[in-house]
Amino acid sequence: MAAAATAAAGTFPSFMAEGTQLCRRGEHGKALACFDNALKLRAGDKHCLAARSKCYLKLGDTENSLKDAEASLQNDKTFSKGLYQKAEALYTMGDFEFALVFYHRGYRLRPELQKFKLGIEKSQEAIVNCIGRPSSVKLQNKGDLCFISRQAEGKKANQKLQIKLTKDQKWTRKQEPARNPKIERQLLGELYADKVYLEKLLKDKDLMESSTKQGIKVADLVLSGISYLDTRSEFWQQQKPIYARVRERKLRQQRWIRDKKRKPAEVARYIVKSMEDIDMLLTGDSPEESCKKAERVLKTIQGWSDVEVPNKNELIGNLHSCIGNAQLEMGQMEAALQSHKMDLEFARQNDLPDAVSRALDNIGRVYARIGKFQQAIDTWEEKIPMAKSSLERTWLFHEIGRCYLELNKAEAAQSYGEKSLQSADEEGDVEWQLHATVLVAQAQVKLKDYRSAIMSFEKALEKAKLIHNEAAQKAIIIALDDVSKSFIEELNKREETTVYSLKDRDFGGEEARDDGLEEDGGREGRDQSAGNQDDEKQKAAARSYREEQGRDGEGSTAGRKRRARRKQ
Repeated sequence: MAAAATAAAGTFPSFMAEGTQLCRRGEHGKALACFDNALKLRAGDKHCLAARSKCYLKLGDTENSLKDAEASLQNDKTFSKGLYQKAEALYTMGDFEFALVFYHRGYRLRPELQKFKLGIEKSQEAIVNCIGRPSSVKLQNKGDLCFISRQAEGKKANQKLQIKLTKDQKWTRKQEPARNPKIERQLLGELYADKVYLEKLLKDKDLMESSTKQGIKVADLVLSGISYLDTRSEFWQQQKPIYARVRERKLRQQRWIRDKKRKPAEVARYIVKSMEDIDMLLTGDSPEESCKKAERVLKTIQGWSDVEVPNKNELIGNLHSCIGNAQLEMGQMEAALQSHKMDLEFARQNDLPDAVSRALDNIGRVYARIGKFQQAIDTWEEKIPMAKSSLERTWLFHEIGRCYLELNKAEAAQSYGEKSLQSADEEGDVEWQLHATVLVAQAQVKLKDYRSAIMSFEKALEKAKLIHNEAAQKAIIIALDDVSKSFIEELNKREETTVYSLKDRDFGGEEARDDGLEEDGGREGRDQSAGNQDDEKQKAAARSYREEQGRDGEGSTAGRKRRARRKQ
């Protein structure tokens, strides 16, 4: 029953899409619920398991994150996302050696993904920070040297954290030597204030002896919280000790001094490599990392002189554009809009027409995504003279037409749809011909020009079959059926109006009319009769189309052949 209720509420792709979007926004708790529902509909899906593993890791549940990552690899040991999530979970648990193993496996399979390379580097750095470099370590042949899995130790340590502290453990906790507050403050950061608060609570004996409604002692909760913070500080100490942080700060200062004397060739290589990395991260479904990388590069380039970077302003505008695209993928619409406006400002200040065109394109996309269709239209119409190819104009006219359709301005939508179709014909792009024809047909439906809409939808159906787009074919066939129904209803209303008009006429006083008036009346009656016959023909044509659809299947070849013979 529960599974049926879940299935009724949504489909697997919809749950996956919603969960991914929520994860990008940082709402990992809600995203976790979406992935849970998706797995109820399609149990064991490796992509969903990897996505849920990422959510668990963001929420601090490393054990469940590792379980989901291993489950995603159960049937496919080469699944790159599963390998990455397993490596990330192991790294977060402090198992740097095993994390390094899986980062290397992923890198061998997908060397083009930057995240595996970064994982290898940070794991190696963490290992060096813990035990020193290989040259400084001397092994002594004392005792039984056996290999003990640190992964198993890490699991046991996590399980111990979830068990309530016993009295002996509490006593041991009290007997531990006090740590240096300065070091703890550096390690814990903002969490240091929470630890100080919990330690103050320990001194309140009355509070420590009380219990919650569930029967759990407050002392147990406070001690488990302090124990967790101690464990995290130990992890961060291993990952990057204080001395390593001081050394890293000195190295950064040295690099900064060295970078000031950087050669032009090195500057060019750095810029090209950085822009490639930013683009790769964005296309590799890592918008957060792409945004952070672009912000770091932007800060670096802003510190360089115009002599070192001759096209500095153009590059800064390009980086603002990259940041805006990443923010758009993360759902940060206002921030994306501001970034693209910064790009436009730099482009106009430095007279860069290509950059102006790019910025207007991106600003229009953001406006359309947030529902400000008129602003999107104004922005894109400003870009029209800057379009350099038929394909670019095709896309631009189509998007403007879509916005007009959203604003219920069907005539303008039809006009831009026809312009888009003309540009698509010039380019010879069948897929865009399909999109443009559908837009024209939708506008004609809004204008109640059902005869033209049916013809446009039939053309669109032919285009969809040419490119084997089954989803488009189904949607167009449904639209054709709806339009034909509306067409028949309109003809019925027109027929009823004509009948009522004839009944209301009074022919009683016509004897006094002269021969000329009688002749005119006869001609008018014949014209009206001819109009009625035309309506009957239109109605019969629409009914015939509906019957053919029912007999031959929606949009079948046999139905179209019969219509072709009738036209001949």
